[in-house]
Amino acid sequence: MGEKEIIWDVKARNTFNRLIDHIKKDSFQSAENVIEDIFKIIDDLPDNPEKFNADKFKTENDGNFRAFEKHSIRIAYFITETHIRILRVRHIKQEPKQY
Repeated sequence: MGEKEIIWDVKARNTFNRLIDHIKKDSFQSAENVIEDIFKIIDDLPDNPEKFNADKFKTENDGNFRAFEKHSIRIAYFITETHIRILRVRHIKQEPKQY
């Protein structure tokens, strides 16, 4: 079996970009560090997609919905046989949504 492909939901990608733009207003270097750190985690997901805990905000989660937090940003993703889909991105101080 080949490596799982990372696919970003459009809404998740847009939210991530908005968060980065907000960080850039205070510090371009901080924004670059956040991008680098989060993409390192995401790029490593195909090697061990179950590394992070099941997403506690996903109802009826069979364990394929996972999430991690880094730099106060929470990333939720879904694992299938062929890909990992980045579903949601939010700042941890935002009210979480059940899905």
